Amino acid sequence: MAMFSAFDINATGMTAERFRMDTIAQNVANTNTTRTEDGTPYRRKVVVFEEKNSQTPFHQVLNKARDRYSGSGVKVTGVYEDTWTEGNMVYDPSHPDADENGYVMYPNVNIITEMTNLIDASRAYQANTTAFSASKNIATMGLNMLSN
Repeated sequence: MAMFSAFDINATGMTAERFRMDTIAQNVANTNTTRTEDGTPYRRKVVVFEEKNSQTPFHQVLNKARDRYSGSGVKVTGVYEDTWTEGNMVYDPSHPDADENGYVMYPNVNIITEMTNLIDASRAYQANTTAFSASKNIATMGLNMLSN
């Protein structure tokens, strides 16, 4: 493993988790958006990661773990709309987006889920910064040994 590859891996992790936190913030900000540009309620966004520069499936990498395989971080492969969770129907006949029965379709954003995901992303970011600091300290100690 090259000296700076640990820095690169941790930096990609921090970047990906920061993007995930931004997407969660967008979800929370649109929790009451009942009409988007296309006239439908806002749909919750989900970020998907994968290993950066991965050319082989995971099971092949796992089988070759003894062959000095080293990853090179993560990348965001996409931001997708959550189509598997239903929106919330709320009775509010005075709302401008209410249907003929007085129900309004609100976004499928659950604040508890979003806050849980935000804590998870924050902790993952923190773990990457801790690993980055440890790598920096190891590199600094190695350079100090060389200078003595």
